[in-house]
Amino acid sequence: MKLWQALALTISALSLFSCGTPQVLDVRPFHIRQVKVDDSDDPMIRGEFQRRFHGAISVEEQGQRMGYYYTVLWNDPSSTGAGEVVFEFQQGATGSRVKKMVHKIEPGETKGKAEFAIIGDDYRPKGEASAILAWRCKLYREGREVASRQSYLWQ
Repeated sequence: MKLWQALALTISALSLFSCGTPQVLDVRPFHIRQVKVDDSDDPMIRGEFQRRFHGAISVEEQGQRMGYYYTVLWNDPSSTGAGEVVFEFQQGATGSRVKKMVHKIEPGETKGKAEFAIIGDDYRPKGEASAILAWRCKLYREGREVASRQSYLWQ
């Protein structure tokens, strides 16, 4: 009987730990380094690759789609005012210069998705690929910062 009680206590404790608050901001990176995807790759990776390359027929068009893609999912039910998702990044080719991309959020939206792509000439300045060294993403609502995520190299 003591084993059963210990097991019940452990299960209830674990269920309490899993009841965390939902993430307000989630960043999902995807990097395309080559034009061809291997058949041995994960089906989800092949699907994402095909989605990003849809409509690119020539080799030049496919080359322009190589680069870094960041999908940002945000969920902020605490506020319904206007806001923005700000994505900042540093590249190897630009040194310490911080580049910024912004996605506007309309008033009334409490959740959504923003796509940021560093592709084409932004990805291949002077003909060679320029790696993203660090990135940071912030969610602003009504002028105040609500949430932030960053790569481990961001300073």
